[in-house]
Amino acid sequence: MRLLPSLAVLMRPHQWLKNAFVFAGLVFSESWSNGPLAFRVLQAFAAFCCLSSMVYILNDWLDRASDARHPVKRHRPLASGAVPPAAALLLAALLAVIGLAFAWGSKVLLVLLGIYVLLNLAYSWRLKQVPVVDVSIIASGFMLRLLAGTLAVGIPPSRWLLLAGLFVALFLGFSKRKAESFHDEAGQRAVLEHYPPALLDMFMAVTMTASLMTYGLFATSPEAQLQHGDRLVYSVPIVIFAMLRYAYQVHRGRGEDVSRDLLRDPWILLALVAWLAVFLGHRL
Repeated sequence: MRLLPSLAVLMRPHQWLKNAFVFAGLVFSESWSNGPLAFRVLQAFAAFCCLSSMVYILNDWLDRASDARHPVKRHRPLASGAVPPAAALLLAALLAVIGLAFAWGSKVLLVLLGIYVLLNLAYSWRLKQVPVVDVSIIASGFMLRLLAGTLAVGIPPSRWLLLAGLFVALFLGFSKRKAESFHDEAGQRAVLEHYPPALLDMFMAVTMTASLMTYGLFATSPEAQLQHGDRLVYSVPIVIFAMLRYAYQVHRGRGEDVSRDLLRDPWILLALVAWLAVFLGHRL
């Protein structure tokens, strides 16, 4: 029975928070009262949870030897020997089957999941060593989630929402690399040799600025004004605060694990509550 908790850790369920990008289309279209549509979005979310956990397992399986020599990663279930390699591969195969079953009714979703898996396998194999390409693949994962919650379920995506999502994803990716750069040399990724600190700071600044500009343009676009009135405009200062606060946390050495670190900061959580209060205030 000791194997079961280690298998659960191996799946990294806390990373499922990233799959919340799937719900963006449902939230911004305010279609959550449409039962069949909401159910399809939930299926897409479940499919990405299964496939993303599968990718994490395969990544850990490929890196188990190098992780065993890493000062932090050596505690991972495969690197530490808590989970046998064969059991990890069996769990990955089971998650793949379940994930595809959730997505089986949508050809578009199946294609998006296929692209997601292929990109992440290429990332694990070699592309995580290529500067800028590595973060672009991380960002593409967020964009595929966003498309899964819009195109794959029949919600027309807003062009400004897609652009804002892209720049936010890039910002989070470069923030992750910045946070990793604070490790001592033995604990750093090899690709960080090609990322001078000043360059990472510039990439973060550029992508954060682009994120805020595109979100502001989305909030003031005619389609958003028609559907949401001025509510999104009032949410812009909240989004600015949250991104600035996250950048501050990254420069304190946090941000390496986006899902966990977002939930650790009470100010970012308060900003999320404030954003929901502004966005949903007319329904309360």
